[in-house]
Amino acid sequence: MPTNWNSPFAQDMQACLSGRPRSIAPKYFYDAEGSRLFDLICELPEYYPTRTEVQILQRHASDIATLMGPGADLIEFGAGSLTKVRILLDAMAAPLRYVPIDISREHLQAAARELQGLYPRLAVQPLVADYGQPFEVPTLAGAGTGQARRVGFFPGSTIGNYTPEEAVVFFRMAARVLQGGALLIGADLIKDPAVLHAAYSDAQGVTAAFNLNLWARANRELGADFDLAQWAHSAFYNAPLQRIEMHLMSRCRQTVHLNGQAHEFAEGETVHTENSCKFTVDGLRALAAQAGFSAGPVWLDDQRRFSLHWLQAPAA
Repeated sequence: MPTNWNSPFAQDMQACLSGRPRSIAPKYFYDAEGSRLFDLICELPEYYPTRTEVQILQRHASDIATLMGPGADLIEFGAGSLTKVRILLDAMAAPLRYVPIDISREHLQAAARELQGLYPRLAVQPLVADYGQPFEVPTLAGAGTGQARRVGFFPGSTIGNYTPEEAVVFFRMAARVLQGGALLIGADLIKDPAVLHAAYSDAQGVTAAFNLNLWARANRELGADFDLAQWAHSAFYNAPLQRIEMHLMSRCRQTVHLNGQAHEFAEGETVHTENSCKFTVDGLRALAAQAGFSAGPVWLDDQRRFSLHWLQAPAA
């Protein structure tokens, strides 16, 4: 099949290889294979964020459900495998609808079918979209204005993938979509760098495979010729910027071809593939406040590694 060079992935990959310094948005990790690898990452012993957030959700699901109220319209940004939301659905009082939003069509649709089988009375309406771009959530059928309170769910500290300026853009989008409802958002907290290094450079090499899958995807979908053996996964904590950075590092001097163009890489040169910012509770609230959100309850684990925030969206 001919490559669609106008697709966002093709355009952004070409810009990445042509630019200096080289970087690309982490959303392109999540094709079907990347989504599968991320699910494996979430089960690794070193990767504390998933199990810690799950523990917080399990401990406080009843309180969260009370804040949501009966008949909520639940919208999840970057839904992935739809596992954490089940904790909320089990605690909620008759949710009217669940809209998981994700960029990976195949992975989302499979997860939505599985969830629908578990909750046959729930209206599950998956939406394939890049929530970093303009999109619209379909109107809830049969519900008039004011009958369904929209509650957003953004777990996993995905907010950390953004720069502070980009995070505010996300909050502004969420405020528009949620129309005066609320947002439940997970945020990873600042902690010992050794814990962070282990979480993003696991002993089994799953995170490395996840990072390298970006080049494998470019080979599969765009006909690029990345030699994966000549690239190394690099992840480190940038303390002044309070973020983990992931890079792909060239092991040697090499040339990569894409769309008929040659792109030179020096030995040791990197492509910046992801940030994972870490927060304080007050820092996360301050970013949300710039978009009009007001702070509600916040829940932490016993070790204060992770936070779950209830934020009231501004009136539409």
